[in-house]
Amino acid sequence: MRRAGIERLLPAAYQRACVPGSVLWALLEVMEGLHAPDEAVLAEVDALFAPYRAPGEMVAYLARWVAMDHLVAAPRRDAPLPLPLSRLRDLVAHGAHLAAWRGTPDGLRTVLELATGVTGFVLDEPPDRPFHLVVRVPAAVADQVALIGRIVEAEKPAAVTAEVIVDSAPVVEPAPADRAVGRASVPSGPAVTEPAAVHPAVADPVDPAPEEPS
Repeated sequence: MRRAGIERLLPAAYQRACVPGSVLWALLEVMEGLHAPDEAVLAEVDALFAPYRAPGEMVAYLARWVAMDHLVAAPRRDAPLPLPLSRLRDLVAHGAHLAAWRGTPDGLRTVLELATGVTGFVLDEPPDRPFHLVVRVPAAVADQVALIGRIVEAEKPAAVTAEVIVDSAPVVEPAPADRAVGRASVPSGPAVTEPAAVHPAVADPVDPAPEEPS
């Protein structure tokens, strides 16, 4: 609030005493300065809730509003985010859509693509292992396997077990940020090559098949 606006709220006697150089004049100048930061925030308060306009520290807070807690959870408040801020903004912007498709193959694939910035994730359901999901990850995002494991654990159906396998094939082209959500692309070449590694941190143990009696 401006000094003149505050002055008009005062009794008439105080208004007459508020002249340049007076103590009251200086006090109202200080009050105007104290109000300025809050008024600047209120003037653009809608930006606080817009994924692509909100300050960086606000985006992590918004992620919790759209059930993305598993992506921003950290042991310390000052710990860095496990993914770039631009990708977190994409996830928040599509949060309502992702929540509607949570627990489906398209929903999981879309979250993985938005969080890592690449396409090429392949979801397999082995016929010999009911209620089990194998997520094959492009080799170029092998360094993000811990994040991918957290996403898979949070997005898959609760009754389904899952494991993450990193493929040795080259990664496909990066996924554009403005790609239509829910339209997961499938690479034109072979989708899966021989897996390079299975990460036990995100993989479920597999019981060995019983031997046939001789």
